[in-house]
Amino acid sequence: MALKVIKRLQLLRQTRAHFSPPGGLGCISRLLCGPVGEPLCVAYRCIQRQSASLYEFVHHCQGLFLRHWVKEKAFLDRLGSCSSSRQVLHSSALQISVGQLCTLGQAQLALAGPGCGILEQVMEQVQRQEPSQWSPAELTAVYGLLQAGVGEEGSYQDLLNAIHVLKMSFTSHPETVTKVMQYFGRRNILSLPVFDAVAESFVYRADDYSTSQVARQIIPFGKLGYLPPNAGEVFQKVEAILYAHFSNFQPRILLNLLHSCVLVERFPVNFVSKVFNLYFLQKLQEQVMGVDRIVLAQLTQLYIAVKLECPFYEGPKLLSMYCVKFFLTPGQSLETTFDGHLYNYVKTGLVDLLGTRAYFTSRVLTPYCYPLDVEIKLDEDGYVLPASEIDDIFKRISVCIDGHKRFTVNTRQLLGKEAIKQRHLRLLGYEVVRNIPYYEFSRTRPRLLNIFPLSYRLSW
Repeated sequence: MALKVIKRLQLLRQTRAHFSPPGGLGCISRLLCGPVGEPLCVAYRCIQRQSASLYEFVHHCQGLFLRHWVKEKAFLDRLGSCSSSRQVLHSSALQISVGQLCTLGQAQLALAGPGCGILEQVMEQVQRQEPSQWSPAELTAVYGLLQAGVGEEGSYQDLLNAIHVLKMSFTSHPETVTKVMQYFGRRNILSLPVFDAVAESFVYRADDYSTSQVARQIIPFGKLGYLPPNAGEVFQKVEAILYAHFSNFQPRILLNLLHSCVLVERFPVNFVSKVFNLYFLQKLQEQVMGVDRIVLAQLTQLYIAVKLECPFYEGPKLLSMYCVKFFLTPGQSLETTFDGHLYNYVKTGLVDLLGTRAYFTSRVLTPYCYPLDVEIKLDEDGYVLPASEIDDIFKRISVCIDGHKRFTVNTRQLLGKEAIKQRHLRLLGYEVVRNIPYYEFSRTRPRLLNIFPLSYRLSW
């Protein structure tokens, strides 16, 4: 019976694929809540003790259901009310594979969201398995489940650390390792065991990687602002690959790779000149059907980094038509706006410290593309000047208000885009005072006087 039901589910999924909303989805909803729904619930009762059939059943159901449709949701409630999935998961009589658990987890995530109780039990079962025995397909399935939403905000960090030991980074398929790094990069999760293991294996295996895999494994290091213990060897390998295969890199992914390098103070000067070449820029435009603002911002920051941090660079300049005036881009790819809640604390403290709101400015756009959270101006004697003053400015102080979005989600590691901003502001003459990170704030009023250098009198 299980096989017959599953075959019918497959047919129903194929049927749904040929419907177009809204009429098609309405038809499926009526089927599920009518003559089809009840037999499915009965069938579920019959096969819920057969692990393989159970997970295949749920997998096909996942393809049929959309939570946004009320009638289908009614069917899901009926299905859930008759299920004993918790008993199935904890039954010692069933041998549940990691792949089956991930299939069930994906289905429950789609149907009920990340807070589902059954989903939590799925993850408990996954964590009881031995990661060293997992196949690359199972490893990918677990990461896929975490990436789909289960691993939000650094959840299951112990699992993430456990499943990628050094041995696996040397033996897993290159694309598996690449997807692992992409997962951490997209979620802003810095796992030192994982990153160090990947860095170690990269030195020995990178020659067998595609250019895309090389870039996608290195980019997360820059995004999260982390240099592994063998950073010298890693970036020597990157340089060697660039020399040997530069023309094989797709323009956009090459730009992403070089940009990530400068975030962690690794400057690919020999290749930047090729990127600023008009021929390459035209190829970049052709690939992305015109250059979007994020690409322009990356090019601009790459150029600023070379000019400020590599004074010996004598290659071509970036044409003005490819430059941006500030780094506030869609998706905050190069700049993270400050936390409004923390800013209110800082504003109150500064008013108390300086005596008036007129002595500092917030959300300042500088001529160097970087916006400042708070700016304070001083004269040569260390006296605070009114924010409106444009003459006799001896020093500018930039106060950084670092909310949690400027750090990796599970550590106090400043993201690469924030670290490069602070480096560049210092090189441009700003005094970047000690940061005010979110984890140092308490509910009491912060003592802002402590953040300023003792050499400044802050007199007025």
